[in-house]
Amino acid sequence: MTTERTLPSLNLALLCLGLIATIGAAQVPGTSREQMWFAPTAEDWKKPCLLHWQRSWEDAVAVSKETGKAILVCINMDGEIASEHYAGVRYRQPDIASLYKPYVCVIASVYRHTPRDYDEHGHRIECPRFGGVTCGEHIAIEPFLFEKFMDGQRVAPRHIMVELDGKETYDVFYAFDTDSVFKAIGDGISSRPQGLLKNVVRGDRSIIERVAGRDSADRNAVEKAYKEGDKELQRALLEAARSQGNGVPVELLRLAINGFDVDLAQAALQALSQSDSKKAVDLIADAMRVPMGDKERKDLITALGRLGKADERARTLSVVHQGLSGGSGAVDVGVWSKAMAAGSSYAPAPSSDAVASTLETQDDVFGSADANKHVELAEAFLERALQSGRDGRSARALIDALFQDAKDAAIKAEQLGASGWRVSAAIAVASWYLGESEQALQRAETAVSGMPANPQSWNAMIVLGLFVDARRKAIEEAVKAKNKWPGNWLTDVHSAYAILAVHPHGDDAQVAAHIDFLWWLGAKGKAGAALDAGLGRWPDSWRLHQRLRGRVLDEKGYKHLEAAYEAMLARKPTGDDAPTNLEWFAGFATMTAAEFHRKAGDDTQAHDAYTRGITHFEKSIEVNAEITASAEHYIAMALGAQGRIAMEANDHERAVGLVVASFDRKDSAANALDGLNLSTADTAKMLLARLKEADKTALAAKLDARMKKLDPKLLELPAYEFGGPSNNRGNRGSQNRRGNRRQNQTARSLLRYDKDADGRVHGTELPSILRKRLLDRYDKNKNGVIDAAEMNAPTTSGGQ
Repeated sequence: MTTERTLPSLNLALLCLGLIATIGAAQVPGTSREQMWFAPTAEDWKKPCLLHWQRSWEDAVAVSKETGKAILVCINMDGEIASEHYAGVRYRQPDIASLYKPYVCVIASVYRHTPRDYDEHGHRIECPRFGGVTCGEHIAIEPFLFEKFMDGQRVAPRHIMVELDGKETYDVFYAFDTDSVFKAIGDGISSRPQGLLKNVVRGDRSIIERVAGRDSADRNAVEKAYKEGDKELQRALLEAARSQGNGVPVELLRLAINGFDVDLAQAALQALSQSDSKKAVDLIADAMRVPMGDKERKDLITALGRLGKADERARTLSVVHQGLSGGSGAVDVGVWSKAMAAGSSYAPAPSSDAVASTLETQDDVFGSADANKHVELAEAFLERALQSGRDGRSARALIDALFQDAKDAAIKAEQLGASGWRVSAAIAVASWYLGESEQALQRAETAVSGMPANPQSWNAMIVLGLFVDARRKAIEEAVKAKNKWPGNWLTDVHSAYAILAVHPHGDDAQVAAHIDFLWWLGAKGKAGAALDAGLGRWPDSWRLHQRLRGRVLDEKGYKHLEAAYEAMLARKPTGDDAPTNLEWFAGFATMTAAEFHRKAGDDTQAHDAYTRGITHFEKSIEVNAEITASAEHYIAMALGAQGRIAMEANDHERAVGLVVASFDRKDSAANALDGLNLSTADTAKMLLARLKEADKTALAAKLDARMKKLDPKLLELPAYEFGGPSNNRGNRGSQNRRGNRRQNQTARSLLRYDKDADGRVHGTELPSILRKRLLDRYDKNKNGVIDAAEMNAPTTSGGQ
C-alpha cells in the first residue's frame, strides 16, 4: 500500500479517476510468498548490514537539516516473512544498500536481539540483526514513530519517506513484491529537487570538531578515538563534549564514566549533569549506581529534575533519588538500627499456653469496660488465628471466625477509649486476613506512625509489612498514571524494608520485593545494595540468587555469570557460617551461562560450561545430601543438553551416549524444559529419527530400548503443543471446586471436637473461646448441637 501525502487533494482526485494504483495490489503471478521473500540463510545472517542508521530520531532530524537529505523510516518485525527477508537478505546486499544511501535512515523494531546494549566498560553492543544501532535504540524509537507516522497501524515491513518539513512523501506497506518497494524508494529520490541537498564534507573535520556531529558516523569515529587515544586526547574530547551543553554526546560520556580513570569519570559526570538529551536519563540512572561525591550526585539529581519537565521517566527518577536520599517521617531507621545494634531483644510470638490463658478470660473481658484487656484479647485472637493457619489443620471458616473476633475486640477497645498503635495494628492485621485490604492498609499507616522506636511485638512486624504494601501500591499507581507523588513515600518504603531485612521476623520474600520495587523504579544501585545485604543473611535463598543472576546479566553479561559465582565460592565463610547450597547455585548459574552460549552459537563453550555445571552439582551433593534429588535432576538436564549439541554436530554415537546417560542419571528429568524450551525427551525423539534415517540400526536400537523404559508420559508433547485446553474434564468431577474442598475441611475440623464420636459436635464439647462463634455459624437448628448436615452445608460467612 502506498500513500502520497504532500498533495492530498490531488491524490484524492486521481484515486477517484482510478489513475493511482496501490503498489503491489496483486501478487506476482506464479510466485509464492516464500519465493518472493525467501528466508535468509545462516550465511546471509553472517554478512554485515550495509545500511547506515542514525541512533535516534533527534539525530536523524539534525542530519537531515544539515545535509538536506530526506529521512527514510524503516519498520521491521521479527518472524514476519517479508521482514525477515529485508533484514537478513536485502539490507545486506550492496546494490540494495545503494538505494537507501541518499536517505537519512532510521530503523524501528520492538524486538530485542541482545540482552544488553553496553558492556561493563560502556562499549556499545550493536544489534546483530541491523547493525549500527543498539537494540535499545531501535526499540526506543518505535513508539515515537508509531504515534507520528503509522496512523494506528503497527505493520511491518514498512518504509516511510519524510521530508525536511516533517511531512510524509510516501508510506509503503502491504506490498506483495520487493520491486515495487524498491521502485518507490528510488523514485522518492529521483523525483526530489537536487537543490535541496547541501555539500557536507566530514573528512576535513578534526576529531575534536566531529564531537559536535550528530551523524552516527561522527559518533562512531569520536568513540573509537576515545577508546584508542591517550589521556590527553580523551580529556580534549570530553572538554569538547562538555562545550556542547545540552547537546553533549551521551555515549562518549558513558565510556568515561565506566572507565578506570577517576578524573575523566568526574569530568564526564559534570558534562552529563548539563545535558538535556533524553538519552542522558538512562546514563544518569546507570551512573547513580557507582560511588561518587555528594556534589556529583546532587548535580545529577538536579539534572533529572530539569529533564523531568519534559520526560516522565526523568521525573520519576528524580523523585526516586530524592526520596532515597532523605529520611523517613514515618519510620525512624536510625533509632531502630541503634536499638538492634545494642542487642535489643525481640519478643517471639506468644506461646500457645499464653494465648489460651488469655482467651479463657474472653467472657469476663467482653463483660468489662477495660479497654486494655480488650486490646490484649484482640491480640490473642490474632495469634490463635495465625497459629491455626500455620498448622494447616483448621478450616478457613474457623480461622476467619478468629480474625473476626480479633477485629471485634479491637473495635470495642477503641469504643472504650483505647488508642495507640496496638489497636490500629490489631484492626489492620485482622482486616487484612479477612480480605478487607483498603481498611487494613489505612490502619497500618496509622499504626506505623504511632509505633515506638523499637517495637518488640510480633504484630509490629506484620503491620510494618502492610504499611510497606500501602506505600508501594500508592507509588505504583501514581507512576502508572503519570501523576506526581511525594518522595517521602519512597523514603518510607525504603526505610521500612531496611528494618524488615534485619529484623528476626523478616524473611527473604520481603527483601526480594524491596529489590524488585527499587529495580522497577530505576534505582539499581540501591537495589544491588539491598540484594548484597539480603544474601548476607539468607545465602541459600532461591529468590535472592535469581535476582543476583539477573543483576550480573544486566551489568556485565552472561560471560561473567560463572566468574561471579567462582568469586563467591572463593570468599565463602567456613564452619557453621558456611552457606550449604552455594555450590548448587553456582551449578545453576553455570547452566544458565551454557544456554546463553548456545543461543550465541558457541556450542564448544556451551558444552564445557555444562561440564563445569555438572561438577558444581556433584560437589553440592557432597556438601548437602538433602539436595541430592535436585542436583541429580539438573545433572541429567546438562547431560541431555550436551547430547543435543552432539546430535547437532552429527556426532551420533556421542549423542546417544549422553542422552542415555541423562536418562540413567534421573529419568524423571527427561521432559524438563531448559532455557531454550528443549528437553532431553525432545532430543531423544529427534535423534532416534535421524538414526533410523541414516540406517544406524545399532545406535537406534540402543536408544530405542532405553526410551521404552521411560514412563510414556515423559515422552508426550509438552502442554504448549497440544493446541489449547480440552473440553473433556475426564473423571475429575468437582474435586477441585473450592466450595467442596472447604466444606469437607470444615467438617473434618469440627469433628476434632467430637469427643464421644457420635458424629455430632455438642456445644459442651467446643472450646469456650470458639463456642459462641461456631454455634452461631453452624447450629442452624439452634439446639446447641452441630450435626453432620450442618457441618457440610454451604456457608456464606466471611472467607467462603
